[in-house]
Amino acid sequence: MSLAAFLAFAGLVLFAVVSPGPAVLMSARTGLSEGFRTGVMLALGIASGAVFWALAAMFGLHLIFDAAPSLLWALKIGGAAYLLWMAWHLWSDAKTPFIAEDARPVPRSPFAAYRLGLWTNLSNPKAVVIYSSIFLGTIRPETPTWILITLILMILVMETAWNSLVARIFSLERTRSTYISLKTVIDRCFGAALALLGVKIVAT
Repeated sequence: MSLAAFLAFAGLVLFAVVSPGPAVLMSARTGLSEGFRTGVMLALGIASGAVFWALAAMFGLHLIFDAAPSLLWALKIGGAAYLLWMAWHLWSDAKTPFIAEDARPVPRSPFAAYRLGLWTNLSNPKAVVIYSSIFLGTIRPETPTWILITLILMILVMETAWNSLVARIFSLERTRSTYISLKTVIDRCFGAALALLGVKIVAT
């Protein structure tokens, strides 16, 4: 694999990682409400979901979807339903007061945060389309296995680092103070954004 191809791959993955979507929204929301540590576990779950889709793209899952469009349609419906379910809970719980003490409210467990991140990314089947395009555009069939493993690890690291950074930014005290004062509005904005993304997944 040439240096140019490697840099192209890295740049495309970076673009895919930082593009606004359910993962970024959930990282921001988790950082705000549950703190940085929980946000890191969520980011690891998101990264695991991205690795799953990248491996699926590498092994040609997009070819299966092309041959059986109903499978992709079913996956889109399932993913959209999950995002809409999360959006409904954010919207309906928006008026629940935030516990504004010196210590944060007890966050969800590390495993629960990881699981939420994993399902958030698995619910977005567009990821397999994006990664399929990246692999098809930059990787040759004769690429050695060790390079492919390196590229998968790159995706894992970039997804984890970016979503952890988002969680960190939104976990800062100044950001948190703003969230406490505008919790209902912010939660409903997050909920509405997730709902729109769910609808977009089905519509495209």
